[in-house]
Amino acid sequence: MTTEGFEGFYVETRNYGATAAFWGSLGFKSVFETGHGSGQFEHPAGGPYVFVNEQLGAELEMHPILGVADSTAFAPERPVEFAQPFTPEHWGVVEALIRDPDGRQVSLQAPLPDGVSAPDMDAHHQDRYGSQ
Repeated sequence: MTTEGFEGFYVETRNYGATAAFWGSLGFKSVFETGHGSGQFEHPAGGPYVFVNEQLGAELEMHPILGVADSTAFAPERPVEFAQPFTPEHWGVVEALIRDPDGRQVSLQAPLPDGVSAPDMDAHHQDRYGSQ
């Protein structure tokens, strides 16, 4: 099985407020904010969503997010390089990061398999950002 196409785009920023205003000015609507400098924007006409995540001090990334129906059955037609295997994420999916031929990352996201639970968001935030 391969992917189900584009679901969204992951965009890192130095200034969440300014980037949120930018996407809003292009007609995207905020559908949720995490309260930790990140949130998701969707266009009323449809199409892929944009997930914006504020990052301070790291090189900024942007990559597409492709849907996968079943991570255990993912079988692309040619071998891919995994930067991260399918891993349960705090937003309720398993995510793998693969690299395209030029080394850019592509996110693959699938529903959590039966019996697998997502990590706790608060624990994830503390692991990544420390106590704030």
